[in-house]
Amino acid sequence: MTSPYFDLTGKVALVTGGSRGLGYQMAKAFALHGADIIVASRKLDACEAAAEDFRKMGRRAYAHAAHCGRWDDIDALIEASYAKFGRIDILVNNAGSGPRMASHEVTESLFDSVLNLNFKGPFRLASQVAKRMADGDGGSIINISSSGSLVPLPHVVPYGSAKAALNAMSLSLAHEYAPKVRVNTICPGPFLTDISKAWPEEMRQSADNAMRRPGKPEEIITAALYLASPSSSFTTGSLLRVDGSAA
Repeated sequence: MTSPYFDLTGKVALVTGGSRGLGYQMAKAFALHGADIIVASRKLDACEAAAEDFRKMGRRAYAHAAHCGRWDDIDALIEASYAKFGRIDILVNNAGSGPRMASHEVTESLFDSVLNLNFKGPFRLASQVAKRMADGDGGSIINISSSGSLVPLPHVVPYGSAKAALNAMSLSLAHEYAPKVRVNTICPGPFLTDISKAWPEEMRQSADNAMRRPGKPEEIITAALYLASPSSSFTTGSLLRVDGSAA
């Protein structure tokens, strides 16, 4: 039985990077609470596998391959999503990544790639969907940032900087498309998703935060459900830290 506070029955949610990790957990939670799901990431087979999971829950689900740092791909994703469902009620800008390396070794092409995926692409997707939401019945946009946008994060400076830009973008879009569209940010800390398999065991067991550990993927769920649902109808422009309180 789902919570009445997080009822998403009849809603359509688009989640980028929704085939694995935190994106998959959020998409799954939305499906469990009644939403139909659009899953987007680079690999169509991974998107289709996730979509099939959601169909087994009795939801409609659509898989779409897109590079979420490229505006042409994003525009195609938007058009396909509206053609399939006629609406997007919830958008989660979750796709992102940032390779670790010394800042003086970052090439221009890598810098551009990180900024494209973590800021330029999310800006395009959020702004275009926000306009359609504002012209329709409204909606909720959730941008997934990082604790690295708030605290020093050496060796991934372009990533942390792009996520800081995402934070500023969320607040500005919240004001630009209010009152019908709410735009909020979740700032996760380290989570034990697929990427953590490459971490040293010490990093998997402990973290430099108040909780002294990384998060479990399912620990992102309630934050996303709150911001996606009508229960957060008076919450916009907020930044919610789900990072175990990083220093």
